[in-house]
Parts: sequence; C-alpha cells; structure tokens
Amino acid sequence: MKRNHYKTNKVKKGMKMMAVATLLAVLLAGCGQGNAEEGRDTIADAGGADATDTQRLEDTAGTAENTDNTEEISGAENQDGGDQTAENGSTQLEVRFGDNGEPFMMTLLDNETAAAIARYVGTSDWRLPIYERDDDVDYSVLQYYDIPSRYDIPSDNPETVTEAKAGDVFYSDPNRIVLFYHDAEISAEYTKIGTFDATEEFVTAVEENPVLEGWGNKIIQISQP
Repeated sequence: MKRNHYKTNKVKKGMKMMAVATLLAVLLAGCGQGNAEEGRDTIADAGGADATDTQRLEDTAGTAENTDNTEEISGAENQDGGDQTAENGSTQLEVRFGDNGEPFMMTLLDNETAAAIARYVGTSDWRLPIYERDDDVDYSVLQYYDIPSRYDIPSDNPETVTEAKAGDVFYSDPNRIVLFYHDAEISAEYTKIGTFDATEEFVTAVEENPVLEGWGNKIIQISQP
C-alpha cells in the first residue's frame, strides 16, 4: 500500500510540473508575440517619420522651383515691358513718320499719362493714322494721332496751354496725341507728355510723311528702341 501511495504522489508531482511548464510556455509565447508587435509598430512609426521627412523635402524643393520659375517669369516680363532710358534717366520711345521713315527719339516726361503710353507701347508697337480733316486745326504747325479706345490712358493734370514749341508733344483727352513741329500760339487743355529734338531732319520727316496709297491717310509708328 505504501508503494502505491508513493507512485500516486509522484504522478501528481509530475503533472504539476507539466502544468507549470505549459503555463510558462504560454506566457513566453505571449510575450514574444507582444514584442514582435511592438517591433512592427516601431518600424511603422519609423516609416511614417521617413515619409514625412521625404514629403517635407519634396515640398521644399517644389517651393524653391516655383520661386525660381516666378523670378524667371517676372524677369522676362520686366525685360519685355521695360522702357528705353536716356542718359538723363528719362524714358524714350522711337517714332517713325511713315512705314519706311527714319527713327526719331521722343523723350517722355515723368507723369502718369506718359508712363501709361510707354507701358502700352512696351507690349505692342503702335501704328497710328494721321488725320488732317478738321477745318479749325492749323496742320502747318501740328499733327494729331488718335489712340484706339481699348487703351485706357489717364489724363494727368491737364493745363491750359497757350504756347507750344516745335517738338512738343501733348496728350488731349480722350486718347489723342498732339505733336507740334513748329512753334505756335494756342489755347487748349493739354497734358504735356514729351519732346522731340526739333532738328531740320525731324521737321522735314513730319512735313514729307507720304500719304499711304489707297488709304488716304498718313501713318506714324511708335515703338520701343
């Protein structure tokens, strides 16, 4: 009887040890899985940080590229729309009387009206007709050129002008340029916008500007040099 009791105790002890071993195995397996999941979470977080850093670099590069492109575009616009400047710092435009006339330089005054004309001419050369049909205009001393109405020209502080010198250029509202190629006494509301050097060659070019065949008008061309 004692021997059987000993065997029974031994079996019970062995079963307890097996149960403990099984429990330890289960616990160890659970810890290993938890560590593995934590490891995966760490890798995922690291990947998110890398992706964020990469996106930031791409955003920075894109911003720099856009800035460069903006500067290039702005530079191109400034170059295309820039004004020719005389030695004294004044803006100049090139004027030809007739399609094949010689160029003469018109020096612009510093006012809003002249600046607006220079800006428009900077984007597209002007080819304007010369009218000599008004009975009350003395065409022996002046010519005038109508600017198309699509151009919005401001009239900057017009004044009553009583005397004009050869080479004086005025703006008459709305949208008319008036050139005097001889001295004259007048009475009109004008904004002075520029002057020509009234040389003999200049006066001759104005007076001998030919009428375009089949059109009945003369032509003046205004452009940037």
